[in-house]
Amino acid sequence: MGDPTAIARLEKATKRYGDRTALDGVNLALRRGELLALLGPNGAGKTTAISLLLGLQRPDAGLAALFGTDPARLEARRRLGVMLQDAMLQASLCVEELIRLTSSYYPRPRALAEVAALAGVRELLARRYGKLSGGQKRRVQFALAICGNPEILFLDEPTVGLDLDARRSLWKTVRELVGTGCSVVLTTHYLEEAEALADRVAVLARGRIVAEGSVDAIRAHVSQRRIRCITSIGIDVLRGWPEIDRAERDGEHLNLFTESAEATLRRLLAADPSLRELEVQRAGLAEAFVEITGSAARETPQKEAA
Repeated sequence: MGDPTAIARLEKATKRYGDRTALDGVNLALRRGELLALLGPNGAGKTTAISLLLGLQRPDAGLAALFGTDPARLEARRRLGVMLQDAMLQASLCVEELIRLTSSYYPRPRALAEVAALAGVRELLARRYGKLSGGQKRRVQFALAICGNPEILFLDEPTVGLDLDARRSLWKTVRELVGTGCSVVLTTHYLEEAEALADRVAVLARGRIVAEGSVDAIRAHVSQRRIRCITSIGIDVLRGWPEIDRAERDGEHLNLFTESAEATLRRLLAADPSLRELEVQRAGLAEAFVEITGSAARETPQKEAA
């Protein structure tokens, strides 16, 4: 039953809290060596789904499994690495002590030097955790998530609080880990992060999976295109064109959103011979996410999930 290639899965998983249904018959599978982005608005059920996969909670109906066994079993959990949004760590310990302590829980941990290099915390090893900035603490939390050499890595909003360079460094490390066969479950509100990293995306809304597939497949849910250009036509004039759904200024460029890209292009070229730096792009993951979750809210009104 289910996907035989999955190393973590939910099958018809349902979880309720009183009269609230947090998950409603969810099927979800994670395969070896892939990055699955689990997306959804607040209250969609993402936290509950991860809690079931981690064995922190049990489904009221259906199945949760890790490596073909109960997620609560120690031998399954020792094959995981977890980075949650909130982490309560001993403030008085230095970073090296935290990494060594966490590594001791695993049968085949990474060497300290490798962990420090992957997480970018070499310069923090001798510092006390409680004295670090928020971004530095997130890097240490990532180090603790990978120090056990996990086969599955759960990353819950991993780049909150990181500056741009640190975010890019973490993205690079995550790609390297996936390249070595590690599987990753990523939850993030930064949709460009999911777009850059994910092999597959699952969108949760009101406790149900409402869309699943590659980033391109999710983006294909929206027929809208973005036309980016520099034009002498005023933005207020363009907003009056019936072909254009939305117009935004981005420096000297304009971004025009339309479901009639060809008609809009013909009209632009006819109206402005000086039109330049013209680009046409499909809707991004952010636009698709808004459309999919908005449609789900309209079609399946119910009490909010947790």
